[in-house]
Amino acid sequence: MERRLWFLKGCDLFENLTPEQSQRLERHALFCTFKRNSLIYSPNDDGQSVMVLVKGRVKIKDITPDGKETILAFIEEGEMFGELAILDAEPRQDYAETVLDSEIVVVPRENMLWLMRAKPDVSLFIAKLIGWRRRRIENRLRNVLFLPSRDRMIRLLHELMEAHGDRQGNQCELRLALSHQELASLIGVTRETVTTTLGHLQAERLIKIKRRRIAIVDCAALEKLAHGDVVPEKNKETVPRKAKKEGL
Repeated sequence: MERRLWFLKGCDLFENLTPEQSQRLERHALFCTFKRNSLIYSPNDDGQSVMVLVKGRVKIKDITPDGKETILAFIEEGEMFGELAILDAEPRQDYAETVLDSEIVVVPRENMLWLMRAKPDVSLFIAKLIGWRRRRIENRLRNVLFLPSRDRMIRLLHELMEAHGDRQGNQCELRLALSHQELASLIGVTRETVTTTLGHLQAERLIKIKRRRIAIVDCAALEKLAHGDVVPEKNKETVPRKAKKEGL
């Protein structure tokens, strides 16, 4: 009980609620724990609630008819997901799966609708969230349709740098530990293409790879490339055999 109330007060979305509003949400919210690689919901599950990630990491994904996984987003601590349930009570259309052991607060749809009516700033926050995520998916689709694999990877790394990066000066380390297959699922290419592309970007001294971690060595150059600007070439190294074989 106290754990739910503490988190609702600490989340950006709920931080300015009155005591009465917090208590009403707390009475109906559920606090759930999930082990790593557990499904939180699947397509056709009832869309009767929204969720806030307290601890851990969650990925939103879809699975193609031939069984291939497409990753739509990663959810970090303090973020809401399953937000389309606010728009209607239709069944879910995607999968939410834990990447790490996770703790989640589940808020019933009717309680979120009540809060949105009571606090217009909450409505604005959620509208912006839905719009931002739709724009991100549209950009990904546009990249898959029109860009070569190298440009897709550069734009993905820039997106991950902005959303999941710990930046220090002109360098940034991604908090996500992603496999080659997960990266491939994010941009619609094969695992082998990801391995080759990352090897070339490392040889160009734009990134540095260490096991399952990626560090952006030159954030300014990556940002220019992501926006289609020409960056002067550095002295390229030959892509080492180890970089081609190293798994993320």
